[in-house]
Amino acid sequence: MDASFSRRKLLEPAELRDLNTRSDLRGWMQILSHVGAIALCVVLHALAMGSYWVLLTGFCLGVLLNFLYAGQHELSHGTVFATRRVNELWGRLIGFVMIFPRDFDQVMHFAHHKWTQDWERDGELVREPYTLTTYLLWVSGVTYWRNRVFGVVRRARGVIVEPYIRADEEAKVIGESRIHLALYLVIIAVSLAFGSWAWATFWIIPMVLTKPVHQLQNTIEHLGLSHEDNILENTRSTRTNGFIRWLCWQMPYHTAHHTFPSVPFWKLRQLNDKIEQKIGGDVWRMGWIEFQIEVIKKLSQKDESQYPMNEVWVVPVNGRSMRVDAE
Repeated sequence: MDASFSRRKLLEPAELRDLNTRSDLRGWMQILSHVGAIALCVVLHALAMGSYWVLLTGFCLGVLLNFLYAGQHELSHGTVFATRRVNELWGRLIGFVMIFPRDFDQVMHFAHHKWTQDWERDGELVREPYTLTTYLLWVSGVTYWRNRVFGVVRRARGVIVEPYIRADEEAKVIGESRIHLALYLVIIAVSLAFGSWAWATFWIIPMVLTKPVHQLQNTIEHLGLSHEDNILENTRSTRTNGFIRWLCWQMPYHTAHHTFPSVPFWKLRQLNDKIEQKIGGDVWRMGWIEFQIEVIKKLSQKDESQYPMNEVWVVPVNGRSMRVDAE
């Protein structure tokens, strides 16, 4: 199946218009439920101080904080709320919490959509091929947080090395990084002045330590797939449950999202069903743990550069199930 079919022939224009409808109500339901869960965990974490329960509350808080990025991702697409400015406001707030400035993330992510799996231009793929060691360091969060923190500092200094940032975008990316860095320093200075470690206890430490859970979703979406310009072959969805789909803002339907990024998160299941009905089979899909086992097995044998670039080399144990249309 070629790329043009995977994008243009899957839906009728009227179907796409219907799916593209935004909803402020659905946006507020999702974001308030997620932020509300974080607030509850903050309270429970405070109450658990001095007991072993703090390990559980800290874990839950950190996971919820990390998966706020799913919200930032959707807000950058402008699909969470029907009101554009509300998307931008929440995107900036979450980007600050995630140490992932919104404008920079948006530029990088749009390059990822435009050139998915293109080694030189995909904003989320500009890296060296994984070895087992570099992959495990990324999954652990060690190199992830190094890149995030050093990246903000470097861009605040006016140094842009990312090939996907155009010259006319550099000023806003640099300015945004400087604002973020200044505000982080203010928070630390005020905290030190008042002898408070709340910023570390309820934000940085839980978020940093639970990054590996978030990486289970981040790594499954494209790794081990084809580098051809075909969304159905270069993007993978996730086999999971309703809670994880809520936590990920429906991003487990990742193939559907990449095929039509303008469709709001809460309609991705409907879109996914339409796509699979049209192609008469399933999109690539694996579970978090299943994927990690397979990719670690592969990288234990040889590094990523030694696998075919235009073939799928991390597949489900049972292969790719295909359905026959009912018609």
